[in-house]
Amino acid sequence: MIRIEIPGFGNLELQHLVCDYNGTLALDGQLQPGIAEQLSRLASQLAIHVITADTFGQARAELAGLPVSLHITPLENQAQTKLEFVQKLGAAVTAAIGNGRNDCRMLDAAALGIALIQREGGAATTVAAADVVCSSIHDAIALLHNPKRLIATLRS
Repeated sequence: MIRIEIPGFGNLELQHLVCDYNGTLALDGQLQPGIAEQLSRLASQLAIHVITADTFGQARAELAGLPVSLHITPLENQAQTKLEFVQKLGAAVTAAIGNGRNDCRMLDAAALGIALIQREGGAATTVAAADVVCSSIHDAIALLHNPKRLIATLRS
């Protein structure tokens, strides 16, 4: 669990991290360099879930051996499926990271929503729904490793 008190934003007691795969953890289906190590380290504090339609069909192989649960979903109704997944875990104890239009609703519902604008880009609706926007998955995960960065960004 990660506990963070953010003045003017609220207290976070995070138990889960839900990540999109393509455009977030991976580029063109391949896990970005260094992400496996960062996820392994973070898994000691949070249950990590990866939810994806697996556009490139490589998520299972790329995530093999990592302490994450993989959820491959149908192409239809992705935004709703991701939202319902976060709600089932408990939105109040979940952080979510994503970049695509289908990530918008899960980021909005999660206690902490982090939008990414990386090489695949970031959907404007998803960026608007997020609490924080980062330019790399490495920076997004580092926020969870270093909660004072979140406090500096989100306090009012």
